[in-house]
Amino acid sequence: MAPHVFWKGYLKLSLVTCRVTMAPAVSESGKVRFHNLNAKTHNRVLSQYVDGVTGKPVDDDDQVKGFERSEDDYVLFEDEELDDVGLESTRTIDIEAFVPSGEIGWIWYDRPHFLAPDDKVGEEAFSVIREAMAATGMVGIARLVMYRRERAVMLVPDGKGIIVWTLRYGDEVRDADAYYQLAQPGKSDAQHLSLIKKLIGERMEKWDPAMADDPIQDKLLDIIKRRKKSKKTRATPSKSGAKRSDNVVDIMSALKKSLDDERRAKGK
Repeated sequence: MAPHVFWKGYLKLSLVTCRVTMAPAVSESGKVRFHNLNAKTHNRVLSQYVDGVTGKPVDDDDQVKGFERSEDDYVLFEDEELDDVGLESTRTIDIEAFVPSGEIGWIWYDRPHFLAPDDKVGEEAFSVIREAMAATGMVGIARLVMYRRERAVMLVPDGKGIIVWTLRYGDEVRDADAYYQLAQPGKSDAQHLSLIKKLIGERMEKWDPAMADDPIQDKLLDIIKRRKKSKKTRATPSKSGAKRSDNVVDIMSALKKSLDDERRAKGK
């Protein structure tokens, strides 16, 4: 099955333009989702918009967007008006600047999307932009209307395609220094540091997507599978769990014991 494409438009760099398609790089469609039910009848419980004054339901066709300028006074917008704002960035990814790939911290990354050429005619232009960024170690910065708002996006060359990351707005990223007041650089004990490095070495592995699996999801699927066979089946609460310890331990002793445990676990 061909992947779902949720955006079509143009990739532009100066006078070089090509048609492209974009789709979200991540999906939550495989997640276990629950419906709210009436406990007595097992019928679905539905949500609906109601008038805040009369309490009566409001049909979709009768709903409009409103920007509050004062109490109970709104500037009204139809959906079509918001769609027709007319920004060029609605359908064009116009690369405005290039930045060294390592300069944008991960905290700015929001949502990833796959970008690919939409036809054979634009494939060469798409490829040359991608390869040039890869060869120079650069990422492209552009602006694009997505999810009803114009936002900065970062274009990262990725194999045969390009990943478009939406970037967080400047006022969304907090100043880390305010939270790191107790963390002082360059004051680690040399012996402690050496043991931590050894511990890191003991746990070094190659990245495997399975490391990001959701164990809760697996448990839910197992419960659902069992309950399909028997409606009387109920999940039993787990009695296991880490007990919190407030004991202060010697760092050196803890590190040495950690290393010994790691080596015994690996049969060394």
